Amino acid sequence: MPIRPAPAPEWAPGTLVVLVGPPAAGKSTWADAYPSTWTVSLDTYRTLCADTEADQSATTDAVRLQDVILDARLARGLVTLVDSTATDAHVRRALLARAHYWRRPASAILFTTSLDECLARNSARARHVPESVIRRKHDQTPSAAELRDEGFDSVTTWSAP
Repeated sequence: MPIRPAPAPEWAPGTLVVLVGPPAAGKSTWADAYPSTWTVSLDTYRTLCADTEADQSATTDAVRLQDVILDARLARGLVTLVDSTATDAHVRRALLARAHYWRRPASAILFTTSLDECLARNSARARHVPESVIRRKHDQTPSAAELRDEGFDSVTTWSAP
């Protein structure tokens, strides 16, 4: 069954929307329901830098590309979806700082997909994320209350059907 996102809130112009959840939680599929120009994705930028999204050594370069595009979109007041796990607090802090710098609202979409569902989806993918990474990222996923406490203007929880 394909993943369908909940209806989008009426995001203000320039809103930075951060998708938060472990690999295989449905973030990229959820983002695919919106215009492709809205989405910044470390997987895409790793692929541009290294010819494969799996090459984690390209992450530093991918983050630099992401930051340039985030600044360009936020400066223009465009809604921007950040499609990465964002389970690490320091990653979310950096994204929030960027939104605050540009005086833009920041929303989080929290994916609460069960660990078993993430593992099942991962096994059906062409490129598998190591199970240990999925388990660690699932354990690191913050709660909605934590995201609000960090400074997100709104938090929407999304669960897989």
